[in-house]
Amino acid sequence: MPANNFSMEYRRMGRSGLQLSALSLGSWVTFGKQVDAATVDQIMSTAYDAGVNFFDNAEVYSRGESELLMGRILKSKSWLRSSYVVSSKVFFGIYGPENKPNQKGLSRKHIVEACHEALKRFQLEYLDLFLCHRPDKNVPIDEVVRTMNTLIQQGKILYWGTSEWSAAEIMEAHMHARQLGVEGPALEQPQYNLFIRQKMEVDFMPIFRNMGMGTTIWSPLFAGLLTGKYNNGMPAGSRLSLENFAWLKERNLTQERLDAVRKLEAVSKELDCSLASLSIAWCLSNPNVTTAILGASRSEQILDNLKALEVYPKLDSELKGRIDDLMGTRPMIPEY
Repeated sequence: MPANNFSMEYRRMGRSGLQLSALSLGSWVTFGKQVDAATVDQIMSTAYDAGVNFFDNAEVYSRGESELLMGRILKSKSWLRSSYVVSSKVFFGIYGPENKPNQKGLSRKHIVEACHEALKRFQLEYLDLFLCHRPDKNVPIDEVVRTMNTLIQQGKILYWGTSEWSAAEIMEAHMHARQLGVEGPALEQPQYNLFIRQKMEVDFMPIFRNMGMGTTIWSPLFAGLLTGKYNNGMPAGSRLSLENFAWLKERNLTQERLDAVRKLEAVSKELDCSLASLSIAWCLSNPNVTTAILGASRSEQILDNLKALEVYPKLDSELKGRIDDLMGTRPMIPEY
């Protein structure tokens, strides 16, 4: 399927030398749950042909099946390994409630074993990015820092990072890394969208300024709510209609948010684009976003989301101010 004539933008991951496509592809929910292998192949091929070079994954996604599926597809392609970036994340394990004590968390044992298992599932020699999927209150951060750097020295991972850590926890990791003379986390993977803004726009600003971390943001469409598809009810087969994700529906789908999305639709019509493209473009307009991770169950969704690359340069301060007023989600920024 042709990817239309969009020119992909590439951004440096913070102060590192790694360049990631401004739009990337994730596998949470869809791979191994919503779509079959043939459809995943089509989605990944459409994304890659459009210039996407980053594919995000995690041990916990479909209990390892997502990594197996992505690995098989990557193996079947003629894509040069140097042309794409792959991530995995460690914390939750793959056995769910059956996890034994050392099969989850951020102990040295679980981090090392999770890395080895991810490499086997992907059929790869190394991971480009390996992230701590959550902080672990039961493990000293210096143990995490040392373990990640051991994996770097062994050539099993190239960069390590965090996901959904607090600013204080990230700074503690950098402090230990400096004391040890090793590499601190090069990136954080937070949720960021028109509803969830506090970390990216307030809490992490000193980290961006002083540590130069990159970000691979997830849920730029807030589990699909910012596409407008839930404005008139629950579409069959949509993410929030899945039985295993009832908690996501309960947490995200509120009348106040639906009303805000309906107001935002006027701006998307003004710009002659979809609500999804506008919402992703808004994320890309933040210079501290390295890449926005997209989820897709059809190739057509990838093609529509690519239009965000054309829309985001149009989002000047006046238009973003209007969007802030419509959404009512602007965080309070303290005066320093």
